[in-house]
Amino acid sequence: MSFLQSGLPSQFDNSRKKEFVEYTEAHLDEQGRRNRFNAAYRDDDWKFMRFLIPPGKRVLELGCGRGDLLAALEPSYGVGVDFGAKTVAKAHELHPDLHFVFGDAEDPATLTSIKGPFDYIVIADTIGMFEDIDGTLKLVHDLCAPSTRIIISYYSRLWEPILKLAEALRLRNKPPKINYVATADFVNLMDLADFEMISQEQRQLIPFRWFGFGSFINRYIAPLPGVRRLCLRTYIVGRPVRQFLDRKFSASILIPCRNEIGNIENAILRMPRFGSSQEILFVEGNSSDGTFEECERVRNAYKDSWDIKVLKQDGKGKGDAVRKGFAAATGDVLMILDADLTMPPEALPKYHTVIETGKAEFVNGTRLIYPMEQDAMRPLNLIANRFFAYLFSYLVNTRLTDTLCGTKVLLRKDYEALARERAFFGNFDPFGDFDLIFGAAKQNLKIIETPVHYKARTFGETQISRFRDGWLLLKMVWFAYRKLKAV
Repeated sequence: MSFLQSGLPSQFDNSRKKEFVEYTEAHLDEQGRRNRFNAAYRDDDWKFMRFLIPPGKRVLELGCGRGDLLAALEPSYGVGVDFGAKTVAKAHELHPDLHFVFGDAEDPATLTSIKGPFDYIVIADTIGMFEDIDGTLKLVHDLCAPSTRIIISYYSRLWEPILKLAEALRLRNKPPKINYVATADFVNLMDLADFEMISQEQRQLIPFRWFGFGSFINRYIAPLPGVRRLCLRTYIVGRPVRQFLDRKFSASILIPCRNEIGNIENAILRMPRFGSSQEILFVEGNSSDGTFEECERVRNAYKDSWDIKVLKQDGKGKGDAVRKGFAAATGDVLMILDADLTMPPEALPKYHTVIETGKAEFVNGTRLIYPMEQDAMRPLNLIANRFFAYLFSYLVNTRLTDTLCGTKVLLRKDYEALARERAFFGNFDPFGDFDLIFGAAKQNLKIIETPVHYKARTFGETQISRFRDGWLLLKMVWFAYRKLKAV
């Protein structure tokens, strides 16, 4: 392959890209000094990128520079692409355990020379240099699996005057002109390229430590609603849009039950057939009304037509029941059905279809879209649900209207990944709902809500204590803020 003198691959004779190469390579030896000067900014940026991308993943970075960020992500297999020959040589020297490709990320030949797929594709501060953003993103599809996540980070347009002032005061080297693209425009360009945004986050209100004051502001104040719009850095997480109309998945339906003796058989009688196969797992929580014995009776009575398993909890709470049941499940899709049957079992097939076709990777039921039956939910519970839905929507960067709806659906492989990294949150959730919601957000899963017609109980009493459980939810809000926002 022949190269231009500037180091840009010969098939791209673009004056702006030549200018970028010349600028980068002229300041290559200063990069280490600049990193030390901007240590607060760099450390916060890398810390959040490591939050988004766990170690041990297959990572591709387009516009990798010296490869410092790629190395900081600790990939099992890391590939960096850059169009500066000296830059790539320096990256090889600094990080010999990683792989670097000299070429233009907008050149189809460059990307076809790379073997995928990758778990994560990173475009950090370079997307503003692209001449054809949506066209380049389309090329990236060939390096994606359905589970691949694309991470785009860039400077906020609001900071453009401040950055230019820093250049005028010689506090920052003046780079070639880049495109300061608004987030709404990025989302539109991703849509054109058949990617969809999963989440968006803003970071760094003060890109300096300032004796710890800046770090405190960036960690606890900058992520707050309203304030975060003023931050320097924006991060978008997206996924390739793919539909799998012919995919067939088996299903495991978990039914946690405690003192629900009158609902056990109805759960089987009303259960529709869907998926390539089904198993039903009753996880009984040390009832006082004979629920466990009823589960065993129903299992034996319907053993010729249903695959039913009966488990008894070792611990307490729905969260413990969910973890025990999912650990024993064998289906491709894991589903939770509350034993009170206020969420109709007849609605489960549409939840399964959302996962099976690839429209989402985590489905949360919502009882608050359609009118519900009289006495299905007490007025105070309804108010609390809407209040906590707003808070948790902010925490996971996804609109949720009913986080306490018991119906949750996800792929077993995604649950297993979530369970492997459960130590990040710990065993904090007695309900079982938020362990899954927060885990799905941390795993960058596509979350979607599906409405149900909520019914009133026909047997038994609710096992929710409004004030005790409300206090637990408030504590979980603060817990989630520290884990998901104050990173």
